Amino acid sequence: MDLLTLIVLVPFITAFVIAALPVERTDLMKRSALFGTSLGLGLAIHLTFTYLAHMAEQAALGANETYILKRTLAWFPTLDINYSIGVDGVSVVMTLLTSIVIFAGVLASWHMKNRVKEFFALLLLLVGGVYGVFISIDFFLLFLFYEIAVLPMYLLIGVWGTGKKEYSAMKLTLMLMAGSAFIFAGIFGLYFISAKIGTTGHGSFDILELATLHFPKEAQNWIFPCLFVGFGVIGALFPFHTWSPDGHASAPTSVSMLHAGVLMKLGGYGCLRAIYILPEGAKHWAMLFLVLTTINIFYGGLIAVRKTDLKYITAYSSVSHCGMVLFGLMVLTLLGMEGAILQSFSHGIMTALFFALIGAVYERTHTRDVAKLGGLMQVMPYAGVCYFIAGFAALGLPGMSGFVAEITIFIGSWGTADPFIRLLTIFTCASVVVAAVYMLRTVTKVFYGKLEDEHFLHLPAITFQEKAAFTLLSFVLIFVGIFPGWVMSILEFSLVPVVKNLSRIG
Repeated sequence: MDLLTLIVLVPFITAFVIAALPVERTDLMKRSALFGTSLGLGLAIHLTFTYLAHMAEQAALGANETYILKRTLAWFPTLDINYSIGVDGVSVVMTLLTSIVIFAGVLASWHMKNRVKEFFALLLLLVGGVYGVFISIDFFLLFLFYEIAVLPMYLLIGVWGTGKKEYSAMKLTLMLMAGSAFIFAGIFGLYFISAKIGTTGHGSFDILELATLHFPKEAQNWIFPCLFVGFGVIGALFPFHTWSPDGHASAPTSVSMLHAGVLMKLGGYGCLRAIYILPEGAKHWAMLFLVLTTINIFYGGLIAVRKTDLKYITAYSSVSHCGMVLFGLMVLTLLGMEGAILQSFSHGIMTALFFALIGAVYERTHTRDVAKLGGLMQVMPYAGVCYFIAGFAALGLPGMSGFVAEITIFIGSWGTADPFIRLLTIFTCASVVVAAVYMLRTVTKVFYGKLEDEHFLHLPAITFQEKAAFTLLSFVLIFVGIFPGWVMSILEFSLVPVVKNLSRIG
């Protein structure tokens, strides 16, 4: 069995095994989930090293083949739908992100007691769908895996969530389904038009084949916004972001980690593929989407300043940071897109750490209200240090992965020489100050000062599993911040074909 198929099958098989276990064996279910996610993490690391070796080989040969492990099997030949898989560097980085976040998510959910079987089975089903999106080079297959990833969120929030969970789950599902309708229209637009302009006489869903075709300008101008808005909904594109904060706030800890850390990254990933296939459409709509993403960045930060619920603060911070991802992509420069994907990775790790820490605090104090918390560094020092690390990454402190990502986006956008884009770049740079305001205020109020409640003196200690999750995520933030070269080289190598498609139209 090939490596990519194995990466996708492991979470599905693990979910099936968990579903088959006796209901009283919750300990075995958790161990099975941990084993399956550990295996997935190992496979993702192996895939990363495999890609780095491929890059070295290509450099020695003077070649630039960006996709590896490609495989195509006929699935529905009459509809030209194939099981086509393969990965470039962007897919590899996103697969690695997913494996890290789900592994930490299982550790952070070790305390789960309510309907453990169903919870972990659905969680792994979601992850299998995410992996499938990142390895697919057939657009129909990608869309199928995308739906598999999105649908379990309804139950995970509606059953195991808190607060207005039913409302949040329904709002999330309806808005993402509306986004899916746009994606569906865009994909079939590509299919039917490719049948007319291709040399084979039939349509294609193959992303690599579609990228070689020159779609008419009129087609690009309506298909691109369909795909960008469709994927942008899950990427929290303004004004379609409203489902995200409510979903974050109501979701259980590990679901929030996956929701913000991985699921929202499907948006930026899909938008990048749309830019690759439809470069002329991307240039036509670039200014509109740059304005919307700039609103994302500032609006999310300003709302986070006003919030007092820890989850809502992090949720609106995510709206802002995901806006930065889409902004970097729509700058349409190599550096901008490199920074955008690195921001996806950095934000995925950072926000997973935030939600893991918030879950630990809420489990012990039974509140997420900043005003009711304070002095927790005295009783939860390890969590406090890790919250500082996540906070520093969020505000772009040098030495953290967030700094490398954001400075790359800023340089890439300023380098366009377009005065309007440079003006928007100034606004996005200024958002760092807003991030510093809400992040430093939150950290200070929650972890410094005197204890707001004397009962906090007797809070249960942070468990080994929680410490393991916090440590892994903190380590990745620091490691990528200090040694970003390997990620940047992977992304630069893989994004060259996208830039070439953009440059061929002037």
